[in-house]
Amino acid sequence: MEKTRAIRIHEIGGPDKMLWEEVSLPDLKPMDILIRHEAIGLNFIDTYHRSGIYNIPLPAILGVEGAGIIERVGERVEGFAKGDRVGYIGEPGSYSERRIIGADSVVKLPKGIDSHMAAALLSKGMTVEYLLRRTYPVKKGDVVLLHAAAGGVGSIAAQWLKAIGAITIGTVGSKAKMPLAKSHGCDHVIVYSEENWVRDVRHFTDGRGVDVVFDGVGKDTFMGSLDCLRPRGYMVTFGNASGPVPAIEPLLLARKGSLYLTRPTLAHYTATRPELEESAQALFDMVQQGAIKVEIGATYPLEKAANAHRDLQDRKITGSALLLPQ
Repeated sequence: MEKTRAIRIHEIGGPDKMLWEEVSLPDLKPMDILIRHEAIGLNFIDTYHRSGIYNIPLPAILGVEGAGIIERVGERVEGFAKGDRVGYIGEPGSYSERRIIGADSVVKLPKGIDSHMAAALLSKGMTVEYLLRRTYPVKKGDVVLLHAAAGGVGSIAAQWLKAIGAITIGTVGSKAKMPLAKSHGCDHVIVYSEENWVRDVRHFTDGRGVDVVFDGVGKDTFMGSLDCLRPRGYMVTFGNASGPVPAIEPLLLARKGSLYLTRPTLAHYTATRPELEESAQALFDMVQQGAIKVEIGATYPLEKAANAHRDLQDRKITGSALLLPQ
């Protein structure tokens, strides 16, 4: 049985539960491919799996995003061949030097997008794609509140919103991150940890409120975000960086202006092969047009993934971060 090395957890908990181990690769099924990773994406969902916010069967290899070279394809795989450079988002298992994965989860990388860029881009960029194009189709002139505008998802979202022609109010966790959010295209930037950001959003919108909130922070920003919306505005909560949002009574949405509330996930927006391919292509198009530039804020050796988790949770990382097999 073939072996590889990976970051695996045997119990939920903190970064100290992440172990660098030799593991066995499963048999290659007819519709599988074997990838040698060149780069692995670091995402907040990885910390949710590790800590138990999202349950996964244990023991488990962490990570949902990777990119690299195909080493072998199953006998029924079509459209992929040994040597192709590919990327994917999928079930946990990417924190490994090599991985077997279903071909339906994989997309070919076009010219000009290498493995490092893809691993920094796919999960976050496709999240932005579904949020801005399908969850709430943003139009030119829409006023948007974007939380964590200097983070991995936020930095891509700010650039995409700029390309659409939206007016973006971005929040960041510290003054040091303000220039970065501005450079990505935010029209206004607020430090939500130091300022009365709800008041500031109302000021920037002349009291009207924003059309939509995109909130990946969660608990710390959720209730305030509801107060930033115009009547019949859209609250899109898609992440829990500060913890799960509190439970609310549906009547609260009526009292605050007949608001809409949704909690989408990338998996439900890329559930079919056509949706996955369309989402990836829309993202690649934006990159190739120059509308989105990927910023890799940090890289870590794969075996040091626990350090990456600590930095991610402490919000020390701007842009995207990668784990690199040696």
